[in-house]
Amino acid sequence: MQQFCTVKLAVLCLVLISTANLNESDADWPAWRGPTQDGASSETGLVSTWSQDGENLIWKADFIGRSTPIVLNKRVYVIGRVGEDITEQERVVCFDAGTGELLWEHRFNVFHSTIPFNRLGWTSLTGDPETGNIYAHTISGVFACFDSKGKIIWSRSLTEEFGRFTGYGGRVVTPVVDRDLVILSFLNTSWGSQAAMRHRYFAFDKRTGDVMWTTTPGGRPKDTTYPVGVVAEIEGRRLLIDGNSDGHVYAMDVATGERVWGFQVSQGPLNASVVVDGTRVYASHNRENTDTTVMGRVVCIDGTGMGDVTKSHEVWRVDGIEAGYSSPALHDGRLYVVDSAANLHCLNGETGQVHWTHSLGTVGKGSPVVADGKIYVTEVNGHFHILRPGEDECTSLDTEQIEWDSGRYAEIYGSPAIAYGRTYFTAENGIYCLGDKESKSATLSNSEVPGAGAHLPTKPDTARSSATPATVRIVPAEVLSHPGSTVQFAARVFDENGHFLEAGGGTWTLDGLTGSIDNSGRLTLNTGDAGQAGTVSVQIGEMQSSARVRVVPDLPWHEDFESIAEGKHPPHWIRATNRYAVREISGNKVLVKPPARRGLHRSNVYIGSPNMSDYTVQVDLMGTKPKRNLPDMGLIANRYTLEMQGNHQRLQVLSWRSDLRMAKWVDLKWEANIWYTMKMTVELVNDKAIVKGKVWQKDTPEPDEWTITIEDPLPNREGSPGIYGYSPAEIYYDNLRVWEN
Repeated sequence: MQQFCTVKLAVLCLVLISTANLNESDADWPAWRGPTQDGASSETGLVSTWSQDGENLIWKADFIGRSTPIVLNKRVYVIGRVGEDITEQERVVCFDAGTGELLWEHRFNVFHSTIPFNRLGWTSLTGDPETGNIYAHTISGVFACFDSKGKIIWSRSLTEEFGRFTGYGGRVVTPVVDRDLVILSFLNTSWGSQAAMRHRYFAFDKRTGDVMWTTTPGGRPKDTTYPVGVVAEIEGRRLLIDGNSDGHVYAMDVATGERVWGFQVSQGPLNASVVVDGTRVYASHNRENTDTTVMGRVVCIDGTGMGDVTKSHEVWRVDGIEAGYSSPALHDGRLYVVDSAANLHCLNGETGQVHWTHSLGTVGKGSPVVADGKIYVTEVNGHFHILRPGEDECTSLDTEQIEWDSGRYAEIYGSPAIAYGRTYFTAENGIYCLGDKESKSATLSNSEVPGAGAHLPTKPDTARSSATPATVRIVPAEVLSHPGSTVQFAARVFDENGHFLEAGGGTWTLDGLTGSIDNSGRLTLNTGDAGQAGTVSVQIGEMQSSARVRVVPDLPWHEDFESIAEGKHPPHWIRATNRYAVREISGNKVLVKPPARRGLHRSNVYIGSPNMSDYTVQVDLMGTKPKRNLPDMGLIANRYTLEMQGNHQRLQVLSWRSDLRMAKWVDLKWEANIWYTMKMTVELVNDKAIVKGKVWQKDTPEPDEWTITIEDPLPNREGSPGIYGYSPAEIYYDNLRVWEN
């Protein structure tokens, strides 16, 4: 029996067929490439045809997205975009898997980003079957853990805490859940050993958000990138295997982050994720090869051994298939690969032989899914294909090209998700559920979801006392703290295969930190100290490990740089290394941002905790003009930027640089080689942010009136203070102050 349903917040439910529970044995699709990480599903009874007019279309919900939905505990979770003009935001949404009813949503502001609105929701969400929790990585670098009811259990600000970097292209990475860890990779440049820009991996405790390990397996990145790692056990060792921005595929020990092996695949960055079958690792790309002039390659790698594996570990290769965006699917020994021109190739997993090629359209970005003897695959220009793969050919069962209200085709970048005898996918004009209308559906209450985000203590693998210790790791591996506080660290010992042996013991020491640490790993920081950054280390026999500690002082702050050595900067600042340095000028030390020797002139520096709020920040600053261009320079508070724009001769407030969602500016004439004072504050009043800024010539009276004031109806309620600079010419900063309002 069909009936219409009312759906919250403009969600359209086309058909409601039954409220009976779905079969408990039906499989979830908790992550981007499914439960087996290879784009394959064991589901049967899936549809071979459908239509936008209603044939085998169980429901459709209004939604704008570009990623793959996940399906967990009879719910569909997806991330996308919403709003227009000043209300543009990123959005995490939960739908009932059976009916399409909207159960909850959470909206995120976009800040500290040059990524445009149409690329919001780039990543896919990841679900944890054990707890029922959902993990989201937003464009702004908020990494959030939701429970099944939509409550945020914990979150980390990857940009403000770890110096995460993204470009205009929007390439950000989907997280991976394995046992007690949720693992994420990104390009970053922060402080100390992570000052150099690299593609790094961060493993968080999935229940608390604590950093359990970090690792830097590769070299200088070639570009931003977004492959998703695959967890596999090879030769008794649990590995995270992933493509890197330096053109290599790396295998890392999941328990410790230790690099096990690396294999160079391309001269450019890798965006397509790998697929693993036993000891075989399949990778593809669309960039320059290392040893031929042909663009693109599909390669099979022997995943055994250690170190930098060579061509002897290459099982086979097929050159000329430019598969740089879509990740392969693997089923019954066949590898299905979509190239950039939307050609689907079927390769023999043992030999690399190409059995057939089938055209899908013109632009291939979505990854194929194999289930029930069929292939479900999307094409960017609105195509959704259902195919029947054969031995030597591929037959089309159904093709729909989805139109949007504007008269153009709705773009599709994501892949299908298969669960409960249904096929779910997201397009630019909605989320679709395809299936047999006569089968069971579900309406799920919150109380039926297992886990519901309950906190349980994280436990490593069962100890194996007979094995030989090989590695020690300190947890947590990275900490942000304050003077006078205490932090409890623990040492964990693992064998050569990453199996946990024991905890505790060892000799503990400090480097670069003022305080004390006892034999249990308990760190006590001195009260009243200035900002600092250093390491806590433990030595157990020949094994050694370090954890990074960043200490942010309590407000108020006043930094005149007189105690900082020339060529250095305050050590606890994020993203300052190689961009900002103290220099003595006419007997006075100031902070200088010169033009970048390589890369971007634009840079934010974060100097506090991301959960700070209700403060004022002030600085003296001066721009130079050795040639034709003046710099832009300013301050950051609550994830808003106040900047003096040199060439435009104006004062601007913004939060989202590419879309200028709430940006406002006023004319401001200022000159090179003259010191000015800038002051900025953010007040939260009646669910609005009031952002105020003023600029006056240094050593003259502060004006009573603010130079610029703007109201934001979608306020940023917290954020690290900082400084901003765009430096085609040198910028000088002095007398930086931050105080509570």
